[in-house]
Amino acid sequence: MSEPTILHATFTAQPGTGDRVAALLRDFAEVVRAEEGNIVFDATRLVDDPDRFFVYEVYRDEAAFQAHIAAPAGVPFNAALQELIVEPSSQLTFLRRL
Repeated sequence: MSEPTILHATFTAQPGTGDRVAALLRDFAEVVRAEEGNIVFDATRLVDDPDRFFVYEVYRDEAAFQAHIAAPAGVPFNAALQELIVEPSSQLTFLRRL
């Protein structure tokens, strides 16, 4: 059995855009959760810094993650997100279960 692909993404909304980022992320989360290979897509906002976002994602395997990356919904989401965040893109950290 193959390993799941697990990662978290972090990013910071530009001043005044936090609620727009949250709405964009909420809509995208619904789409991702419907993908066949997605197991978890938890999008959260930091309590102490509501302009900071943390997304925890789990995909069945690497193929499911690659299908997620190639899915058509990701292109407009990432383009819109890039216009609203401080970083050039989401900062991804890949994880491995113990």
